[in-house]
Amino acid sequence: MKKKKRIRIEKVFRYFARTGILILGILLFIFSLLSGADRLGGGITGIIYNSPNALPWLILLIFAYIAFRWEILGGLLILLMGVFSIFFFRDPKNPFVFFVISIPLIMLGILFIISGYMKKLE
Repeated sequence: MKKKKRIRIEKVFRYFARTGILILGILLFIFSLLSGADRLGGGITGIIYNSPNALPWLILLIFAYIAFRWEILGGLLILLMGVFSIFFFRDPKNPFVFFVISIPLIMLGILFIISGYMKKLE
């Protein structure tokens, strides 16, 4: 593969993975922070009491930061989180969670790993 084309593909993978993980991570973090807050008192106190539900997605955002600095390591962490989420969110009656959370995490982790390896080839 020509060097310019490989660099262009690497940049597309990197930007797609970075944009995707930020959008997914922020949306999941906000959703998990606010989703049960109304049952726990509402307002700021409900959000504070519901904040432990958002910890896994805060960890995902930390993994995203690691992936921005070290793509291969961050990609492996995101990939492992995606694989772990398969077992955590396994529900044969509702495959929606599998397709919205697990599959995108696995794909974005793989894109980070591929772009990291392509960057090393330069």
